[in-house]
Amino acid sequence: MTKEIKENHLFIDGVDTVSLAQKFGTPLYVYSVSEIREECRKIHAAFLDRYPHTRAAYAAKAFCTTAMLRIIEAEGLSLDVVSGGELYTAIQAGFTAEHIEFNGNNKSIEELTEAIDYGVGRIIVDGIQEIGLIRAICQETNQVAKIMLRITPEVSVQTHQFISTGQKDSKFGIPLDEEILFPLIAEVIEAPELDFYGLHFHVGSQLSDNQSHLSATDAALQLVQQIYERFSYWIKELNVGGGFGVRYTDTDVRQPYQFFLDPVMQKINDFYQQHDQERPTIVIEPGRSIVAEAGISLHTIGSIKTLPGIRTYASIDGGMTDNIRPGLYQASYTGILANRASEAATETITISGKACESTDILVKDLALPPVETGDIFATFATGAYGYSMASNYNNLQIPAVVFVEDGQAELAVKRQTYQQMIQNEVIPSFLAK
Repeated sequence: MTKEIKENHLFIDGVDTVSLAQKFGTPLYVYSVSEIREECRKIHAAFLDRYPHTRAAYAAKAFCTTAMLRIIEAEGLSLDVVSGGELYTAIQAGFTAEHIEFNGNNKSIEELTEAIDYGVGRIIVDGIQEIGLIRAICQETNQVAKIMLRITPEVSVQTHQFISTGQKDSKFGIPLDEEILFPLIAEVIEAPELDFYGLHFHVGSQLSDNQSHLSATDAALQLVQQIYERFSYWIKELNVGGGFGVRYTDTDVRQPYQFFLDPVMQKINDFYQQHDQERPTIVIEPGRSIVAEAGISLHTIGSIKTLPGIRTYASIDGGMTDNIRPGLYQASYTGILANRASEAATETITISGKACESTDILVKDLALPPVETGDIFATFATGAYGYSMASNYNNLQIPAVVFVEDGQAELAVKRQTYQQMIQNEVIPSFLAK
C-alpha cells in the first residue's frame, strides 16, 4: 500500500503530498510508479505467466504520456492506441512497433498510413470502409497489414450507458449480421495485402460482473466456428478487451483479474479442446485497472461558501477541467485533506470546481474536518481519464503530472503555461489594428 498518513499528512509512495503541492503547485496529478508496476505484475501473475500464448495491451486512452509508456513496456506489456496522437506518443517513447495495436472507430488515411509505416503489430478494424483504406495503403507501399476484426457481440452490460460498448446499437465494431460480416471476412482472408489474425471485442468499462465477458466470449467462439466451417480458416488471435472495474469509493467492488479471466480462459480452452485445435493467442486490454488507483489529484481549497440549512461548498483551483468524469457521467470519488489527514471528519462538505458550470462538482457531501482556505484536498483514484480527458475550458491550464517512487518525486508532464494555451492562435489580417 503506497498511501499512508504520517504526522497528519498524506504520503504516497514515500512522498509527502503537501510538499508536492508546495513544490509543484496545484492542481497536480500524482502517480505512484510502484502501484503501476504492481498492477502490471498482478496481470502477469493472473494471466500472462499463468496461460501460455497470451498478451496484455495497456489501453493508452486511460493515461498516455511518454513516461507512462516507458513503464508499460518495461513491465512487459503491449500497447493499445486509438489515434494518431497516441501512436505518436508511443513512437516518441520508443515503444516497439510489433507490440502496438491500433484500435478506433474512425481511423483517418493519415493515421492508418503512419501505423502501417511504423509497422504496428495489429490494426483492429472497426468498420467495413476501413478495409478498403488499409488495402489501398498497403498496395501503394507494398506492405502487408496484420489485422483483427472488432465485432459487436450484442451483450448487455451492467455499467453506465456512456461506457457500454458491447450492445448492437453501438458506434463501435462490426455487427454480427451475416450479410455484413461474412463477405468482409471472405475479403480479408483472400486479400494479399492483409494478414487476418482474428477477432476483437470490448463490452464496456468499469465492470464488476463477468457475465458480459462470458456472453461475449460465447458469441465470439460461435463466430470462430462459423469462420472455420465457411472458410476452413482458424483464427490466430482472440482479443477479449478489458473493462475491469476499480475502486473509486467504498461502495465499489473491485474484482481480481482472475475473476474475469479464469472463466473466460476455461471457455476458450474447452472450445479448442473439443475441436482438437491449438488455442490461438488470447489478448486483453486493461487500462483503467492499471492506473486509476495509482493516481491522486491535489487541489488547493479557495472560496468557502455556507448556505445555512442547505450545504457548504468548498471550491478548489481546478475541477471538471482536470476531472470531467463526475460531470460527464456522475462518477463518484472520495478524498481527504492532505495537510490535515489525521483530523476527525466532523463536517459535511461539497467539493466544487472553479469552472463556470453548475455540474462542476467533484465530490458531493463528503465528511471532512472543518475546511479552511489554503487546505490541500487530495482526490483518490484519479489516475485514469483525468489527465487524458483534461481540457482548457475557461482557459484553465492543464495541470502538471508528477511521478513518485520510493520517496523520489519528479515531473512527468510540465504544467501548461498561458502562452502554450494560445500558441496556435492567430489573428486574421482583416482584424489587425
